[in-house]
Amino acid sequence: MPRILYLIIASVVLSFNAQAQTNYKAFSPAEVNMIADADSSKPMRVLQITNYVDSVFLRMPSLEVKPDASDTILLGFINRLYKTVRDPNSLGVGIAAPQVGIPRRIIWVQRFDKEADQMPFEVYLNPKIVQYSDSTKLTMEGCLSIPDFSSEVKRPCSIVIEYDGLDGLQHRETIEGFTSVIFQHEIDHLDGILYLDHLKKEVYDQRKKDQRSNR
Repeated sequence: MPRILYLIIASVVLSFNAQAQTNYKAFSPAEVNMIADADSSKPMRVLQITNYVDSVFLRMPSLEVKPDASDTILLGFINRLYKTVRDPNSLGVGIAAPQVGIPRRIIWVQRFDKEADQMPFEVYLNPKIVQYSDSTKLTMEGCLSIPDFSSEVKRPCSIVIEYDGLDGLQHRETIEGFTSVIFQHEIDHLDGILYLDHLKKEVYDQRKKDQRSNR
């Protein structure tokens, strides 16, 4: 990679790291251009870890977004993000904004725990997990940004989340089962974490356990 391109990417990452603790940053001109480069009914390109530049951006912490039902840029992006996760070329059960190159704390999740409502997709702004269950479970996971690979990941069975609605109201909800796995997976993306990182930790923990038992 040319040194100048590397320096540009590094400066962008440092800039987002510096701003990660602040709240409600407006969309940048570059983000607005990405969002508005096509009709709001069009899907966006999903970043892949097999592309070096994409992989750098997937590691960025995301910024909070201001809930505003009158913000046409925000609404347009939310719609394009939904179209992306429902596109046959990137079909999934959840997606996070940084996966399309917009590092904002926005996710879409399919609510398999709402079967009576035909398992709807729902959007969440600034979601965060405030409580994890002690019990854990292995569940098979894949990722739109990690093509042609899946693996079992150990995660808490239930979580408590807080998030903002488009109306600006804050919500708190307990999520269980497979739907909680989707939330955990997508919220990880907002912090630059991939599910592969959990596999590395499991391998490390097992090696440490094996070392202790062999002493």
